[in-house]
Amino acid sequence: MNGKLTRLAERRSVLFALAAAQRTALATDMTPWRARLALADKGVAAVRYVRNRPALILGVALLLAALRPRRTGTWLQRGLLAWQIGRRLRGR
Repeated sequence: MNGKLTRLAERRSVLFALAAAQRTALATDMTPWRARLALADKGVAAVRYVRNRPALILGVALLLAALRPRRTGTWLQRGLLAWQIGRRLRGR
């Protein structure tokens, strides 16, 4: 039984060393992606912020309608299309 415990302890130490080496390699490989992932996190946070504040969306829409009344119809069509796509994606 003692030999089996020794082999398990050796195997455990080998696995710990392998895991440490893999963590180091992953950290090195992910370094170029950190800035891009941080930007993506900020984008997700901005979308969540706006999604949780529907009055903000309405205010921006009214401001755009007041500033560019001719393009209001185009913006409404795009907004309706985006809303429909969002509803379909949520349904899946």
